[in-house]
Amino acid sequence: MTEDRRLQRNERRLHQPTPIGIEDVGITFGELSVLEDVSLSVDPGEFVGFVGPNGAGKTSLLRAISGAIAPSSGTITIDDTDVHAVSSRTTSRLVAVVPQDTSLSFSFPVRDVVEMGRHPHRSRFSTPTADDRAAVERALERTRTAELAARSIDEVSGGQRQRVVLARAIAQETPVLLLDEPTASLDINHQVETLELVRELVEEDRTVVAAIHDLDLAARYCDRLVLLANGSLHSTGPPSEVLTTETLAEAFDANATVTPNPVTGTTTVTTLPHGATRATDGDRSGEGERTDGGRWGRPHVHIVGSGPAAAGALTRLERAGLEVSVGPVPAGDVAAETAGGLGVDRIEIDPLSTISSRQLAAFDERVRTADATVIADLVVGPTDESRRLLESLEDADPVIVLERRASEELTTGDGAVARRYEGCRDRAHSVAPESLLGTVRDRLGSGSDSVPE
Repeated sequence: MTEDRRLQRNERRLHQPTPIGIEDVGITFGELSVLEDVSLSVDPGEFVGFVGPNGAGKTSLLRAISGAIAPSSGTITIDDTDVHAVSSRTTSRLVAVVPQDTSLSFSFPVRDVVEMGRHPHRSRFSTPTADDRAAVERALERTRTAELAARSIDEVSGGQRQRVVLARAIAQETPVLLLDEPTASLDINHQVETLELVRELVEEDRTVVAAIHDLDLAARYCDRLVLLANGSLHSTGPPSEVLTTETLAEAFDANATVTPNPVTGTTTVTTLPHGATRATDGDRSGEGERTDGGRWGRPHVHIVGSGPAAAGALTRLERAGLEVSVGPVPAGDVAAETAGGLGVDRIEIDPLSTISSRQLAAFDERVRTADATVIADLVVGPTDESRRLLESLEDADPVIVLERRASEELTTGDGAVARRYEGCRDRAHSVAPESLLGTVRDRLGSGSDSVPE
């Protein structure tokens, strides 16, 4: 989004009523109290995610906002209208809902299902207007379901049905959109596709609230998270502030580590077994010692390279419970930042300086003591440093190559250096990112009883 666009949105927000206001809301079912004294507001054009453990009240609060159930106490307003003091028709002009269960009682054509979103805007027995038909066509096109329009809703896949129900909500043209676990039944590709579309709606000033169980997706797409736990609002704020090791322990009773995603930069949560610990930060100067004074207590993999390939490799291996080190890597590189977030031992160099003799010695020691070495987009050139790095790699065994760029992009200038690098690659095991962990385990399994499973 451009800065001008952001300023325009903020200017409009100043002149709009608060889309959602929740004040002192309690929800009970018989003798069971689900939520107590929940108060929060949602701004225009904001994407808010409800997160929390099962049974925390995420769906119940969504249903109360939609008007489907009445709170036992407190008030809920949309555009300053109390949704429980007006007709359901009026509420349906304010808020559209995409439920978790997208099954329908009858076998309607897809176009008819989407057209149901227009019912709040016309009288009960009237035929669709030109505006209604245009809204339906826009929703079908936007959700890529136009080619399904003539098919029965019973004849489409679960992922397609999810998009159809979302199209129905879009056609409803309400200022607020509520989604209950919108990605729960979708594969990875359709999860991202759905939330990208929702994000587009938010950029067009639609206000969205969603209950999302996947914390990584919630952090990636939501502007703000609302953490519900133990019958109340535990915390609210930007994802990086809500999803912390401490709050996850309190709300989910989870032993988790929180790090930046090496590609998106958003918060990523990795849960660990209770009692498991994560390695502490290593000595950045490169002496090969852990800060607890011990050497590598588990199978040790050293990564040489930089950029997203190295960052992704160290994230995969560290999460799997292996000891990982990386370097030399330039300060500020995504691999260096990821290593810092994970507490991974690293040899970090100034981007504008040459590698010192001490750092080269540290690299030699890492490769010599590693159980495996991974080359990830290592760029080499006609320098003594490159020659020294490649000389150390000649003694490494096994070597695993993980490259996202063509080899000719990774070597510059000196033909002798390029040939040495190619020789290193020829005797290595070349793998795709998704096969890296399996290959490491295969290569180390026969020689170690402690490779994590």
